[in-house]
Amino acid sequence: MSKYSIEIKPTNNETILKFEANSFLIQGEGYEFKNIDEAKKSPLAQELFHLPFVKTVYIAQNFVAIEKYNIVEWSDVEKEVAEQIENYLNSEKEIIKTSETKKNIPVTVYAESTPNPKVMKFVANKKLVINTTEYKNIDEAKDSPLALKLFHFPFVNEIFFDENYVSITKYDIAEWEEIVMELREFIRNYIQEGKEIVTAESISAQNNQTSSSVAQTDDLDDTSKQIVAILDEYIKPAVASDGGNIMFNSYDPETKNVSVVLQGACSGCPSSTFTLKNGIETMLKDMLHGKVNSVEAING
Repeated sequence: MSKYSIEIKPTNNETILKFEANSFLIQGEGYEFKNIDEAKKSPLAQELFHLPFVKTVYIAQNFVAIEKYNIVEWSDVEKEVAEQIENYLNSEKEIIKTSETKKNIPVTVYAESTPNPKVMKFVANKKLVINTTEYKNIDEAKDSPLALKLFHFPFVNEIFFDENYVSITKYDIAEWEEIVMELREFIRNYIQEGKEIVTAESISAQNNQTSSSVAQTDDLDDTSKQIVAILDEYIKPAVASDGGNIMFNSYDPETKNVSVVLQGACSGCPSSTFTLKNGIETMLKDMLHGKVNSVEAING
């Protein structure tokens, strides 16, 4: 099975298209190449410049962006370009020459409180993971070198990763004011040294699991699909800002009850019941007239 797949994403600039990968391409800062000479440090960019319409190539953590000349429309060439990038990545050729890789990455991390007093968010100025991941203990964290290190702090209970942050649930033996600076500096230094957050094998396994989840979603009944869409569009962004995640679990068409899984800061949060009943349940009832009776949560 291919490690990389590419998804085409539009940008605010109609001449620039993003080709987003399902795994990290490079660590650290991105690169911008305006011509084939500048691209000598990137075999991938040099190959793309052989396309006559390519004006600029950008390579970032998990995507390649291309600015085109106006001699073509993206709609005519985007699929071929996506396929070319995907084939190149899966050939395991070098993306950026090793000697050119930036070793020291300027990183900032700030701590942000959440509605759950036991959970703190540590937000970075760079992408950390492709998929959300939760670790309840050190055994579950074997695929994440950073999580393994964090579990060596005696006050760390659970860890949740989202795109650019880590949510940490603590034990009651310590107060946040006593440990937040230590954790923030540890995470910042770890990221700045360019160390692996999760292993490449884990990312590949997660991508396969995501593909399986998409297939399972396709098999859902129409009401369940509507619930998933509402959760993704309206609920997930709000709970992500609080350091958590929500996932659809099941829908019973007879009782009209919805079951969801709460992760990160949402799991075990004292205010989650209020949020569930007065936020999520009310929204689903309003948007799916007569199809939802109640919503219950399972802590992830």
